[in-house]
Amino acid sequence: MTKQNVALVLSGGGARGLAHIGVIEELLAQNYNITSIAGTSMGSMVGAFYAMNKLQEFKEWMYTIDKRKTFQLVDFSFGNQGLIKGERVINAMKEIIPDINIENMNIPYSATATDIISKKEVVFTSGSVYEAIRASIAIPSVITPVKTESGLLVDGGVVNNIPIDNVKRIKDDILIAVDVNANVPSIKPAITKKEALKKYTIYQNKLKSFHQHLKKINPLHHEDRMNYFNLINQTISLMMHQMSELHLEKHSVDLLINISRDTCSTFDFFKAEEIVETGRYITSEQLITLK
Repeated sequence: MTKQNVALVLSGGGARGLAHIGVIEELLAQNYNITSIAGTSMGSMVGAFYAMNKLQEFKEWMYTIDKRKTFQLVDFSFGNQGLIKGERVINAMKEIIPDINIENMNIPYSATATDIISKKEVVFTSGSVYEAIRASIAIPSVITPVKTESGLLVDGGVVNNIPIDNVKRIKDDILIAVDVNANVPSIKPAITKKEALKKYTIYQNKLKSFHQHLKKINPLHHEDRMNYFNLINQTISLMMHQMSELHLEKHSVDLLINISRDTCSTFDFFKAEEIVETGRYITSEQLITLK
C-alpha cells in the first residue's frame, strides 16, 4: 500500500506541544509518510527530534521528568529579560541527543523565531538545530532571549505560531497543521476513575513539591512569582490563539488537528504522558474525516 506523503506543521504552546509526539506517532501508525516539518516553539522542538529520528528518545526522557530532574533543569535568571535562562535544559538534551546541523537531517525542517529588534520573523533552515530550538522556545519574559550580532530572538509564536508558509512541499503531498491552542473543548482519552485518580494524585504531588521548592528558593516572592506565571500563561495562550487564527485565514490546509488550549497549562510538563496520549487520541479521531 502506497503511503500518503504529509507536510506537517506544528504550533507552539508550551507543554501542550508535547501532544505533537502523539500526533506524529498516530500519523505513522496510520501509514502516513512525513516528508517535511515546520515548527514553532515546542513544535520546533518535537519536530526537530522527529527529523533527527530521535523522537522516541526524547519522549522517554520527558516521561522521566520528576521533582529532582525538574529542579536541576530550571536555571533561574536574575536579569530583567526573563525568569529562566533555558541553557540547562538544552545542555541536558544534548547529552542524550547530540547536536547536528539542520541541513543534515533526514527530512526538510524549519524552526521559527522572532527578532524583536527588526520586528521580523526568523526561519532556521540550516546550522545548529539546538541553536534554532533555543531561539524558537524563548517565551518573552519567561525564557531569556537569544542575542545575535544585530538582533534579539524570542519565541516564534509572537509572529507565526502555525508556520504553514515555512514548510517545504512536494508534489501530491497533503498539508496537515496541528494547533495546540485551539479554542475547542478539551478532549482526553477515556480512562477508568481509578486510573484518573492515580494520575491526578501523582501530578498534584509533583506540583506541590515544585511550589515548595520554588518557595524555598525565593520565599518572599513565591506567590507573586506563581501569579506571574499564571498571568503569562493566559496572555501567551490568548496571543498565540489570535495569531493562529490570522494565519489559518490566509492559508488553507488539508487537515487541521485542533487540540484544546485547556488541555493543560503552558508549564505543565509534569503531565507529559497524558498530553502525548491526548495528541494521539485526537489525531486518530480527526484522521477519520480526512479519509
